[in-house]
Amino acid sequence: MSDATELPTPRASVFAGLRLTWTATIAGLVLLFWLILALFGPWIAPHGEAEIISGTTFAPIGEGGLLGTDKLGRDVFSRLIYGVRTTLLLALITTVISFAFGVTLGFAAAILKGWFDIVVSRIVEAFMAFPSTLLALVVIGAFGTSITVLVLTVGLVLSTSVFRVSRALGYDIGVMDFVEAARARGEGTWWILTREILPNSMAPLIAEFGLRFTFSILFLSGLSFLGLGVQEPAADWGLMVQENVGGLFLGSSAALIPAACIASLTVAMNLLVDWFQQRQQGETVLEKIDQ
Repeated sequence: MSDATELPTPRASVFAGLRLTWTATIAGLVLLFWLILALFGPWIAPHGEAEIISGTTFAPIGEGGLLGTDKLGRDVFSRLIYGVRTTLLLALITTVISFAFGVTLGFAAAILKGWFDIVVSRIVEAFMAFPSTLLALVVIGAFGTSITVLVLTVGLVLSTSVFRVSRALGYDIGVMDFVEAARARGEGTWWILTREILPNSMAPLIAEFGLRFTFSILFLSGLSFLGLGVQEPAADWGLMVQENVGGLFLGSSAALIPAACIASLTVAMNLLVDWFQQRQQGETVLEKIDQ
């Protein structure tokens, strides 16, 4: 039978499902939009971050500003642009901190095992026994509401979940044949970690990074809404909701707009993470077909 008459291979049908979906495309455009505003915010914003532009508080959309004014007569549109810089930057820093601690300790526990694994796992479980928001409130309330304390606290709280994922990946990959072969060759622990386990863990870790980044945005915004996050006059989306919530009774949208922005950013990030996970599952199917 000639090659021309052969049916399409399973590989072709699987690849057809790995193309960028329309939901992932829209999500990517939303994230790109907010990233552009974050990078070029000072040149895009018509007014300063804390500049009062009108004597009228809670002015409606189109009066006193493109999106109205807040409780002090500041431009909501300008503060929204400056707020995305604060929100994205703090979320990125806290996520990086959580991965720096969680991945390091998780892989170390999976490789070293023994007493180290037991001690670290029990400490992480003790921290996870407390609700994450309550734990953050206690720490921030005790040490103050500075940006440094906020970032370190949220980063350490989120690192517990990253630790569990990393530890599970380390155990699963650590018993595979290519890792055992590396040990048989006499490779050291650091070499096995950086050359064998970490590269084969990148796909699930990237997906987990996206999820933790989304949770960081919601976590930080929630703390700002409670008054323990970013403080005035700095702009933050969660803080903007909290400081303008009184305007809802006056028909103002100054609190609804940043809330909608938070929703758009987190939903877009979740859609991209879902698409990435589906893509990785498709590649796993291809590998099994090749075998």
